[in-house]
Amino acid sequence: MPHGFVCRLCVGMLAAVLLATASSAGAQTLFAAFFTEKTMRVDYYHTGGGPEVFSLDQVVSDGPWAGSRTRLLDDTNLGPYFFEVIDRKTNQPIYSRGFASIYGEWESTDEPKQGLHRSFHESLRFPWPKAPVQVVVKKRDRANAFREVWSTVIDPSSRFVTPAETRPIGKVWTVFENGPAATKVDLLILGDGYSEADLPKFHADVKRLTDQLFATEPFKSRKADFNVRAIDLPTERSGVNRPRTADYRRTPLGVSYNIFDSERYALTLDNRSMRDIASAAPYDFLEILINEKQYGGGGVFNDHATAAVDTAFADYIFVHEFGHHFAGLGDEYYTSDVAYETGVADRPEPWEPNITAMKDPATLKWKDLVEAGTPLPTPWDKDPYEKKSREIQERRRDLRARNVPESEMNQLFTEELNWSTPFLAGMKYSRKVGAFEGASYEVKGLFRPEADCIMFTRDNVGFCRVCQRAIARIIDMYAK
Repeated sequence: MPHGFVCRLCVGMLAAVLLATASSAGAQTLFAAFFTEKTMRVDYYHTGGGPEVFSLDQVVSDGPWAGSRTRLLDDTNLGPYFFEVIDRKTNQPIYSRGFASIYGEWESTDEPKQGLHRSFHESLRFPWPKAPVQVVVKKRDRANAFREVWSTVIDPSSRFVTPAETRPIGKVWTVFENGPAATKVDLLILGDGYSEADLPKFHADVKRLTDQLFATEPFKSRKADFNVRAIDLPTERSGVNRPRTADYRRTPLGVSYNIFDSERYALTLDNRSMRDIASAAPYDFLEILINEKQYGGGGVFNDHATAAVDTAFADYIFVHEFGHHFAGLGDEYYTSDVAYETGVADRPEPWEPNITAMKDPATLKWKDLVEAGTPLPTPWDKDPYEKKSREIQERRRDLRARNVPESEMNQLFTEELNWSTPFLAGMKYSRKVGAFEGASYEVKGLFRPEADCIMFTRDNVGFCRVCQRAIARIIDMYAK
């Protein structure tokens, strides 16, 4: 065997070990060996309805690299998708991240089953490599194994790779800064639907909602590990696109309600515009504030999150949706209308850290947090909860059908909160970690860690202990 081959292989294996070790001093040196300080963005189209197809759009520079220089390999096992950046010389991974996508959510709706085809624009971001790399995308199967679904080789010196930066759009400003981007979690907040006259309101909304996030554990205790920046991005008119009420808008970020025909689900499908605008600032995570009163928002793991700012429940939406985007937390509620397929028999173990199918109580993924004597599954007053919750949902559908003022919707949600908070707090195992059946849109077969949590209701209870631990783990990936 040639001596040079052995050396390259050993270096590659050593790199993989060191890049996965947050405390290793050698990781910084290896980052400098493999990467520059820029961000590479690989844009592609993700198409389905028949075979799942990936097609490359462009490879461009995406501003300064804000991520960790020591935690480059993702060991969290989160996300339905996973991508690796592989050094072509050694064939060893030098960067990886799990992620979710809007395509992945669409795939669980009825449209693909009806033979409809759709394409979604998506991006992979990683530090700019100094030498050719192979980018490999993998998808989780029902056995929770990742299988390759797309691969492309990228030479950073190729004429088809664009190292130039795009012209900044909007004005970047700092909400607070606790240190260099490379050692902190960098959150970037964008606003959509804010006119020039609304910009003072945008600043106030940013402060109000970030204050709420960092009043919530574990963000409260870990605030020093974050930097928060924002971009002023004025629109011609106030508001975003709301198809169900015929309030149509075309805004810089393209945020719209009615994603997958859900009246409350609001995201942007204009990924390229969002990424081009965001490239003006260093960021790890993206939040978009929606200048609207209508209740709504959304969050996709390692993609982006949104929150309507003028609903009475904006604080809840902002924190809840950021939990999806930041830590891959799953929805724990199960009585609300959703666009996704439900009632599937024999679901595999969910990848989300706060949802389980609990095939075997002895291997429950948060078993270490369950006190001795707490039964699994854990009893709770499920039937009366469902009866009341479904009554609220029926009234909610009626209010939306009649297009009543948003104040009436806020009154209904307040009524629900005033009932559910004491109800969920008043049971034998209410403050215990266990396995409470009813989660992730499923009445049966899926379980959540505690009786109540911000991922389950709008009650002012914060994140449960399992969710807090999952969030802290992600903070540790970036703030090192």
